[in-house]
Amino acid sequence: MPATATPQPFSAVLLAGGRGQRMGGLDKGLLHWQTRPMIAWLHEVVRPLTDDLIISCNRNQEAYAAYADRLVGDDSTDYPGPLAGIRAALQVARHPLLLVLPCDAPRIDRRLIESLLALAEDRPVMAQRDGYWEPLFAVIPRRLLPSLEEAWQAGERSTQRWLRAHHPAALVCEPDDPRLSNLNSPDLLG
Repeated sequence: MPATATPQPFSAVLLAGGRGQRMGGLDKGLLHWQTRPMIAWLHEVVRPLTDDLIISCNRNQEAYAAYADRLVGDDSTDYPGPLAGIRAALQVARHPLLLVLPCDAPRIDRRLIESLLALAEDRPVMAQRDGYWEPLFAVIPRRLLPSLEEAWQAGERSTQRWLRAHHPAALVCEPDDPRLSNLNSPDLLG
């Protein structure tokens, strides 16, 4: 996988705005994995790389505030999905690129982030493994906000479908790459 020594300036959003349905309604980002909240693992990797760390959360803002430069939330109360968090983050992002990561992937590392950024040019980048896109491991040019706004107003709620419409570059990862593992059910936290 390609990697750069010094990533270009970017904003980052950690997506923690879901209902946590598979976790019995608990806030996934604040659940502990190996003695720390999952959000702490992501913060540890992302914080040194950016001066614009955003967390998209719809509850527990006080707990998440310690891990972010700023918080954003969905503009509706019905938990419309990750694209809502991406939309909110793109609206406030300070840099031309937005790194997108899910809060329940505590195994991400700097190399994955640098590899995604190395492919970022004028179109989105998404991780891909075993032929499947991983839309929550992505880099999105901020200039795509008007396109997202238009798609959102037309009813689009699929992150993958919206990103694929912009012909993303693929960061091809191994099928069993643990960095892309979402710990989104109680049995995976053990």
